[in-house]
Amino acid sequence: MAMSGAVNIIMSLVFIGLSFWALQAFRFDLFLKNPKGGKAKLLQILLSIMIGGAVASFFSEYYGWTKMLQQISQQ
Repeated sequence: MAMSGAVNIIMSLVFIGLSFWALQAFRFDLFLKNPKGGKAKLLQILLSIMIGGAVASFFSEYYGWTKMLQQISQQ
């Protein structure tokens, strides 16, 4: 159980980092008045957390589903 929690934390951090890296390519200057300002960076960080958290949640649930299917097939 503790190992699963550690894996979920690491997976969340990895996907948040990946989404932050991917958002670097997004052109915020088309939508924001001051794309280099602090508010724009905060928006980028919050979007990274939202996207990375959603992706990590998906993979965590997918892993759980595969474990359930393994238990069903063993019965």
